[in-house]
Amino acid sequence: MIFTKSLQADRNRAAFFLLALALFVVASPSRGQDLERPVAPLFTGVTVNSSTGSVEMKWDLSPSTDVAGYVVYQYDTIKREGYYIDSLYNPAASSYSAFRPKTAFESESYVIAAFDNSGNISPLSNRLNTIFCKVVLDTCNKKINLSWNKYLSYPYKVSGYDVLVSENNGSFEPKGHIVDGSRQFAVDTFNIGSTYCYLVKATMENSQVSLSSKSCLTAAMQKPPGWINADFATVTADGEIALSFTVDPSAETDLYTLERKSGMTGSYEVITTIRAGVGTIAYTDKDADPEAVNFYRLNALNSCETSVAGSNVASNMVLTYQVVNDQIVLRWNGYRDWLGSVSGYRLLMDTGDGFNQYADIPASDTSFMISIPDIIHLVATGDVCFRVTASEENNPHGIAGESSSEISCYEISETITVPNLFTPDGDLRNDLFCPVITFTPVDYHLVVSDRQGRVVFNTTNYSEAWDGTANGELLPQGPYIWSLRVRTLTKKNIFRTGTVTIYRNK
Repeated sequence: MIFTKSLQADRNRAAFFLLALALFVVASPSRGQDLERPVAPLFTGVTVNSSTGSVEMKWDLSPSTDVAGYVVYQYDTIKREGYYIDSLYNPAASSYSAFRPKTAFESESYVIAAFDNSGNISPLSNRLNTIFCKVVLDTCNKKINLSWNKYLSYPYKVSGYDVLVSENNGSFEPKGHIVDGSRQFAVDTFNIGSTYCYLVKATMENSQVSLSSKSCLTAAMQKPPGWINADFATVTADGEIALSFTVDPSAETDLYTLERKSGMTGSYEVITTIRAGVGTIAYTDKDADPEAVNFYRLNALNSCETSVAGSNVASNMVLTYQVVNDQIVLRWNGYRDWLGSVSGYRLLMDTGDGFNQYADIPASDTSFMISIPDIIHLVATGDVCFRVTASEENNPHGIAGESSSEISCYEISETITVPNLFTPDGDLRNDLFCPVITFTPVDYHLVVSDRQGRVVFNTTNYSEAWDGTANGELLPQGPYIWSLRVRTLTKKNIFRTGTVTIYRNK
C-alpha cells in the first residue's frame, strides 16, 4: 500500500483517513465502479520558514478531473516508501505547511499524491527535500565551516546557493554565493564570543528559492589549561599504579593523552587517551611493572588533537630491602617531580595487624635500617612488610600530593640465636643476656643456673633479659648454664641448652 507508516500515530491517522475517504465514497452518488487512478501532481517547491521552523510545500494541481484532495508523505529514500503526514480534502489545495522539528538536525524528503472521489490514489509525485546546513567551528584554523546537502529541484534547475548570516540575533545578511556543484563554504572572519546563525538559500533558474533550516553556533575558541598538576603516582595494594592529575578549572579542553616512560633511559609512549572534563582526572595503570620506576605525564589536546599543555612528571617509588646481619636495610628512589617539594617520608610497617607508621624520615634520606631484634617481638606472623609514603608541600596550586611505594615483605624465619658472652658492667653495651628470637613465641621458658645448679634467673617472658644478678646482687664472672624451651608459631617445640659467660671489663 502507498500508506506506509513508521509510527503507530501514523497508522492511526492513515486509518482515519481511509475510513473518512470510504464514507465519502459511500455517501457519493453511484457512478459505477471507478478504478482509474488520478494523475500525480507536480511537486514544485519545498522551503523552511526560518522564523517559524515550519516546512512549506507547494505543487501544481493534478490535471485529473475527479480529484478530491491530496496526501502529504515523508519519503524514506532508503526503503523508497512514503510515510503518511497529512491529508487535504480540497481538490484546489496546492500548498501545505507543517512544523517538522527534525529538519533542524537533518534533511527530510517529501512526496505528494492525489486521491479521487472513488478512493483511488495517484502514484507518488516527484521527490523534493529540505536543505540542512551543518555548521562546525574549526578552532584549529579559526574558521567556521558550512556544508549542506543538494537540493533536489526538479522540475527546475538550481543555479547556485547563497549563504546568509545573522550575528547575535540580528537580521540575516548575504555572506557568500556558491555556484551549483559545490556545497561547502568557509568563514574566516568572525568575532570570538558572538553567536552566529546561518541559512543556505538555493536559487532556481525560474527565480524560485528554497531556504535551509537555521543552524547556529557560538564562536567560542577552546581555552587550553594554564596548568596541569600531576598529583601523585602511587602503588595500590593490588600492585597497580594509581594516578591523579588536576587540570586548571578555567580550561575548556576535554581530551587528554597519558604518556608513560619506564626507566631512566626509556622514551615516553602514549598508553591511553582520556575523554574528561577539567578538575581531577584519575587513571589506574594495570600494565606497568610496580617494581620498576615509571614516569607519567598528562597532555591536554585541542580540537585538532594537538597538545596544548602538559603536566609535570609523576613517578612511582620502588622499595627494596637487604638483610645484613640482624639489620633490614630499606632503600627507595626519591619521589619526583612534584611542582611543590617532598616534605618527608613515612615508613609504614605491618607485623600482622595492618600497616602502622614506624618512623618519620627526612626528605633528604632514601634509606632506613631496622634491627630485627628490635621488632621481632612485634611480629605476629612469619612476615614483616614495609611501604614508604611521600608527602608534598608548597604546591603552587594548593594541592597536597601523597604517594606510596609498593609493599615489600621480608619473611622472618623461626630461628633462635643465643649469645655465649655478655658484659654486665653498666656501659650500656652488651649488658644483658637474652636469646634473639625471630618470631613471637607461643610459649617461652628460660632458666639460668650456676655451676652448682642454683637457679639465678627464671622467666617465661621472651622480652625479659638477665642482667647478671641474682636477688639484686652481682654474680661473679664465669660460665653459667642456660636451658630454653620454646613453642613456635608453627607449633614446633624447641629445647636448647648451653652456657653463657659473664665477663666484666672493670
